[in-house]
Amino acid sequence: MHPDGDATKSSSSGDDQLIEYGIEDDPKLTEAIPLGLQHLLAMFLSTVALPLVIAGAIGLNDAETAFIVQMALLVAGLATIVQVYSIGPVGARLPIVMGTSAIFVAPLINIGATYGVAAIFGAVIVAAPVEIVIGYFYEDLRRLFPPLVTGIVVMLVGLTLIPVAMDYSAGGPGSENFGALYNLGLAGLVFVLAIGLNQYLEGFLSISSILIAVVVGYIVAYPLGLLDLSGVANAAWVEVPMPLEFGLEFHPSAILIAAFAYVIASIETIGDIEGTTGTVGRRATSDEMSGGLLADGVMSMFAGVFNAFPNTSFSQNVGLIGFTGVASRFVVGICGVFLVVLGLIPKVSAVAAAMPDPVLGGAAIVLFGMIFSIGLRIVSNRVELNRRNLTIIAVSVVLGVGVEITPEMLEQLPEDVQVLVGSGLLVGGVAALVLNLVLPGDGGLDGEPTRSTTDD
Repeated sequence: MHPDGDATKSSSSGDDQLIEYGIEDDPKLTEAIPLGLQHLLAMFLSTVALPLVIAGAIGLNDAETAFIVQMALLVAGLATIVQVYSIGPVGARLPIVMGTSAIFVAPLINIGATYGVAAIFGAVIVAAPVEIVIGYFYEDLRRLFPPLVTGIVVMLVGLTLIPVAMDYSAGGPGSENFGALYNLGLAGLVFVLAIGLNQYLEGFLSISSILIAVVVGYIVAYPLGLLDLSGVANAAWVEVPMPLEFGLEFHPSAILIAAFAYVIASIETIGDIEGTTGTVGRRATSDEMSGGLLADGVMSMFAGVFNAFPNTSFSQNVGLIGFTGVASRFVVGICGVFLVVLGLIPKVSAVAAAMPDPVLGGAAIVLFGMIFSIGLRIVSNRVELNRRNLTIIAVSVVLGVGVEITPEMLEQLPEDVQVLVGSGLLVGGVAALVLNLVLPGDGGLDGEPTRSTTDD
């Protein structure tokens, strides 16, 4: 064991997996660069797909969408570097890869559809201190969120995003050829490839299954006339980002929705930090936990200023650390540098923004479905399914999904109230939280937060 507690070239947490490089180890560049690139490939699709979904749902044009993707890559890289090396108390100093959070997709779509894109960034910036406060007081506050509440909220994230995935699979919202067989077939091809590669192959091909499926989808889309790369030719090679390109607007209901999403994102990050240190056989320190949450909040606020959506830790990269036995933060720092470089090259974001809607939809079905299944796993593994807890699950899920699929029931309410109660994540999550507090009994087998993923 190293003095800092990193287990290097020893078994981690009772697993047979050997740790080849501990957190403070620096592999030589000939190894570190490919390993950093592997982290980039593991998280790249989620980082670009989620901004694409939000941008398409709120009606941004192709140039604006490409710009949003560019900023997502840039901010993800900077946030990763901050987590790895820290700025004062901000940053966990752990190998944590950051990227756009799936928790925020449905809430931000609701905000953008009602108030516009400027309101999204206003809410992202103003609500970010919620996670910063949790970073300072996480030991006390996290007991409000046992596995029952966390699992329900994660399931709701996946469930409320299902209509978005299906819309894109059929050709995209408002498409003239919505539901055409070639759209459904292309989405189905990406879906089947992603599942097949993940389940029947091993190693890197399994980890990168969705990315490989999307690349195949791109190729197949070209002869179908569904791939338009004109934006790539028009995009610059290098461009320095400018803050607040879309302006800012502030609406109380939008800020409240974003604030609740930050609470859920903080629970995710707590679990990811524990998962990261667990790969080297130890628990996270208070400074690491606090620094990681502070970095989430601060860099999400920074993201709002620079036209990107909130960032959080990516659990697929935590899994990659366990799979490879490489826990070096130097390697993850290289991944952050790759992301920053890509974020300064608009042509890269233009290629991502050109992703045909059915290709994005086929991948999104897998991504969003996995979010739901992870929430289900949290509940089934760590919650006693007695009458009390089943009641909380039933009420929370029905209310959350209900307001999402039947928004017309809220049309008689004031607009600000519609935005609040029209968010399935907010309604279902608050229901789970309140019911868990007021009904007698325990919301889980223990009080520890459980890691879920939105970004895998």
